Amino acid sequence: MPSTFFGLTIAASGMNAYQVALNTSAQNISNSQTEGYSRQQANRVASDALRAYAAYGSMGTGVTTTSIKQVRNLYYDEKYWYNQSSLGLYETRLEYLSQIENYFIDDKTQDGFTTILGDMFNDLDSLGDGAGDVSIRQQFIGSAQKLCTYFNSVAHGLSDIQNSANEEIKSTVENINSIAEKIALLNQQINVIEVQGGYANELRDQRALLVDELSKIVPIEAKEAPVTNSNYPDMKTGGSYYTVKIDGQVLVDTFEYNTLVCVARENKINQSDNEGLYQIKWEKTGNSFYAGNPGMSGTLKALFDIRDGNNGENFRGVARVEDGSTVKVVSPSLDTVELMTMPERGLLTINGRDYKYDGFTIDKDEDGNVVSYTFNLEEGLSVEERMKVDGMRAQIGSSVDSMGIPYYMAQMNTFLRSFCEKFNDILKKGEDLDGVATDYYAFFTAADDVTGEEHVFGEEATDCYKDSYYKMTALNLCVSSVVTKNPAKLGTTVHDLESIGVDAYDIVDELEKLKNGVVLYRGGTAEDFLKCITSDISVDAQESDIFYTNYLNITNAIQTQRMSISGVDQDEEALDLIKFQNAYNLSSKMISVMAEVYDRLITQTGV
Repeated sequence: MPSTFFGLTIAASGMNAYQVALNTSAQNISNSQTEGYSRQQANRVASDALRAYAAYGSMGTGVTTTSIKQVRNLYYDEKYWYNQSSLGLYETRLEYLSQIENYFIDDKTQDGFTTILGDMFNDLDSLGDGAGDVSIRQQFIGSAQKLCTYFNSVAHGLSDIQNSANEEIKSTVENINSIAEKIALLNQQINVIEVQGGYANELRDQRALLVDELSKIVPIEAKEAPVTNSNYPDMKTGGSYYTVKIDGQVLVDTFEYNTLVCVARENKINQSDNEGLYQIKWEKTGNSFYAGNPGMSGTLKALFDIRDGNNGENFRGVARVEDGSTVKVVSPSLDTVELMTMPERGLLTINGRDYKYDGFTIDKDEDGNVVSYTFNLEEGLSVEERMKVDGMRAQIGSSVDSMGIPYYMAQMNTFLRSFCEKFNDILKKGEDLDGVATDYYAFFTAADDVTGEEHVFGEEATDCYKDSYYKMTALNLCVSSVVTKNPAKLGTTVHDLESIGVDAYDIVDELEKLKNGVVLYRGGTAEDFLKCITSDISVDAQESDIFYTNYLNITNAIQTQRMSISGVDQDEEALDLIKFQNAYNLSSKMISVMAEVYDRLITQTGV
C-alpha cells in the first residue's frame, strides 16, 4: 500500500504543474505583441498510477507536465503561404505599373504627347503661310525635335525601370539565400534541443517567420518529418527532417541548403533591353531557375514579368536549314519591319537548344510583309544537327504573358517606325530652297548607338545592319542634322520653286494628314497612339489592383483564423491566470489539510 505521507506528493505535483502553467501564461502575456510569436501551452497528464495491494488495486500519483509546446495549425500555415505568393506577385506588379504609368500621363498642362504632337503639326501648318521663311522652318524643326526628345525621355525612363527591376531581382535572390541559410541553422539548433528531450518553441517561431517571408517571394512547400531509429522505425529520436522547396526544387534540406546565383546574360533577348540582365541559376548544379514561369508567383515572378514581359509577342517561327552556316525561319510571328523586336545579335532557340547568331536578313512578299528571316550562325551546324533542327520550332527569348518594359518599348518602336517612315517618304519627294531634291536624307532618323552616325533610311534594306527602319527605336530617334544645321534643306513642295516660288507648300498638306487622317498604329491614327498605350496600362493596373485587393482580403481572413489558434488572446490568458491560480491554491490547501491530518496522527494519536 502507498506511504502514509503519499498525499503530500500528490498535492506537491499539483503545485508544480500549475506553477508551470502560470509561468507559461506569463510568457504568453509578455509576448502578446511579439511578431511571429505562437501561443504556448503547458500540456498535463495524470501521473502513472501506483499499484496498491488493496481492494482498489491502484491509486493516482498526481499530475505531470509532459511538455510546453507552441500551438499552431499546419493547415492554416499552408493556406497562408500559398496565398502570400499571389499577394506578393500583384503587390509588386502594381508598384511597378504605377511607375510605368507615370511616363505616359498626358497632362495637357505639361509637355505631354498630345500637346507636343499638336504643337508640331501646328508649326507644320504655319509653313503654309511662309514656307520660304527660315525662322518658320526652324520653329517646325524645333517642335519635331521636341517630339523626339519626348520619346527618348520615356524610353530612357522605361529603361531605368527595367534596370531597377533587374537590380531588385539580384537583391531578392540574395535575400532568398540568406533566408535559406538561417532556416538551415535554425533546423540544426532545434534538433540539438529536441533530441535532448526539450521543445524549441522560440526557435520554431523564428523559423516559421522566415518561411512566411519566403512565401511572399516565391511559392514554397515546407515539410517536417520525425527522425526515427533505423533499427526501430516506430521509435522517434526527438529530431526531425525539415525541407523547404521552391518551385518543386529543394532549397533547404534540414541542415543543408542550396543557393541561387544571378548571372548576367551575354546576349540581349529584346532589341531595346539593357545590357547584362540577370538570369538565375542554382549555384551547385548550374541549372536554370525559371522564376518567370507561368506557374510561378510571388515577388520574384512579378519582377521578371515587368523586366521581360512581352505580352507573348516574342519572335517565333519554323526553322528551315539550307546550309550549315544559316537557318531560315519561315512563318514568322513578326511579319513586318515595324514589329521586329529581336536584337541584331543574340540566341536563336531551336528545339530547346540555343544557337548564337551575329546578324540576319529578311525576305518580303509583294505586299511588303516579311515572309522569312535568315540568321547567320556563329558556329556551323553538323549534318546530324541539321536534321534535328530542320522543321522544328524556333524562337528568340520566351513568351512572357505580361505587359512589361519590352512590350511598351516595342509598342513605341512600332508606332515610330510606321509614323516616321510615312513622314520621311513624303518629305523625300520634295525640293529644298535651293531646288535640290531631298531624297538623300531622312527627316526623322536614328543615331547609331556606337558611332553616332545617322541612318539614311532610304530604299528599304533587307540586312539588319543596313538602313532599315528596324534600326529606329524610341531610344535613338532624332531629327536629321541636315535640317537642324540648315533649315533651308527642308523640302516643302514637289514643284519647281523657280516657277511657283519659295512659299510653295503642297507637301505640307500631305504631311498634315498624318496627324489624324492616316491609319498608322493598331487601327488608329497618330493622335490615337497614346490612347492605346494608356488603355493597356490602365487595364493591366486595374486588374493587378483588383487581384491585389482580393488576395489581401484573403490573407487577412486566413491570418485571422491562424491567429485565433496560435495568437495570444489577452482575455483568454487572464481567465487562465485565475483558473491556474485557483488550482495552485487548492493544491496548497491540500498540503495544509494533509499537514493537519499528519499532526493529529503523529502527536495526538498514541497509546
